[in-house]
Amino acid sequence: MTARTLSATVTGAYPGRWRALALLGTAQFMLILDVTVVAIALPQMEADLSLSREALTWVMAAYTVVFGGLMLLGGRSADLFGSKPIVYTGLSVFVLGSLAAGFADGATVLLGGRIAQGIGAAMLSPAALSIVVRLFDGDERNRALGIWSALGGGGAAVGVLLGGLISAGPGWPWVFFINVLVGLIVLVGLIRVLPPLSPQTGTRPRLDFIGAIAVTAATGAGIYALTAAGDAGWTAPATLLAAGVAVVLYILFAWRQRTATSPLMNLGLLGRRPVWAGVFVLGIATALMVAVFFLGTFYYQQFAGHGPLATGLLFLPIAVATMAGAQLAGRLVGALGARALGALGMIIGGVGLLVPAVAPTTLTTTIGISFGALGIGMLFVVASVTALGQVAPEEAGIASGLLSTFHEFGASIGVATVSSIVGISLTVGGDAGFKRAFLVAAIAAFVSTVVAVVAIPGRPKAA
Repeated sequence: MTARTLSATVTGAYPGRWRALALLGTAQFMLILDVTVVAIALPQMEADLSLSREALTWVMAAYTVVFGGLMLLGGRSADLFGSKPIVYTGLSVFVLGSLAAGFADGATVLLGGRIAQGIGAAMLSPAALSIVVRLFDGDERNRALGIWSALGGGGAAVGVLLGGLISAGPGWPWVFFINVLVGLIVLVGLIRVLPPLSPQTGTRPRLDFIGAIAVTAATGAGIYALTAAGDAGWTAPATLLAAGVAVVLYILFAWRQRTATSPLMNLGLLGRRPVWAGVFVLGIATALMVAVFFLGTFYYQQFAGHGPLATGLLFLPIAVATMAGAQLAGRLVGALGARALGALGMIIGGVGLLVPAVAPTTLTTTIGISFGALGIGMLFVVASVTALGQVAPEEAGIASGLLSTFHEFGASIGVATVSSIVGISLTVGGDAGFKRAFLVAAIAAFVSTVVAVVAIPGRPKAA
């Protein structure tokens, strides 16, 4: 085997693996960043393109719904057809979608560009993580997943900062044009750096299109239901209808996977303790992180009276803390174990979120959620190491897609929950809504500590 060849069973020996990680991590950072960087630019888009309130909502929701809905399909495609072509295709589609959105002169083109971005992201994210899992092994894999999680976890907070800078500078189209420049650089770099990676199946590639359609529609409906809950309420007809459709389609998907000759995924994968424990931790971590983003930006701008640029700068320590927590966890998880580190991360996250729940000011809120972000950053690594540590190479893509899907579910749950709590309290004024929402997030972190300790497998005993 040459240095430029990597089989499914030989990992960690490729000399360009750290350069590949840097490029793949940059791509993932861009995908996560694109959620929040657009949010800060929405007022400019509304004014320049005369967008309706419904159109503004879908500028945000279209990306996350398509991104989350197609994730399992993207991960399975990586397993069947090879991670490299799926990464290249996904990145190309994302760049083209960004270009279209940047040149948009109305709602139709803008939403079309956002949908294309979501399609590209759903292909790129799980395929890229699958490559990371295959390129590294042992303690190096933990360090690599720490870097991956740091970039992904910090992307949302950095997006607020960049969104404020871009909105105050060249204008909203550049929140999309910057993706084109970065995406093309990453694409050229990956073509030069990535080693040959063969598909992980020994049979002729076959994709379960019926199962793919069912799970994509189910996930999209589920994320839409959670998004609608944040705006219309948990018992609104649109929320209940979308949730009911999601349940029915997931049941159909489960039936299809048990009867198809070439199923989209082995349902037993989700039944494995490490996988569902990792999925749970990732969902909670993402929900907490998005709650921090949502409550922080809303508090700074709507209650404390700061502008977009000041709000972005206030999120800088939060982004740094998130990335520092992930990096620290990547180095400690081998020594402490995922269970202990997961409990520690949950407790730190809960303590940090309690600060603004008790005494919210600009200073205390920034200090509190920055400390909480340190623990939340740890959880992203714990989730990845737990879920992917024992996954076979031929399941790396679908397992990565499963993790990424619950990342989007966690984000939607976080936004829907805290926006409902804050929205009710804002009708009577004051900061009571923010206190209550931060308190709920802190309690969720503490309760999840118990669940994580029970769910995450302990370290194997020495022989």
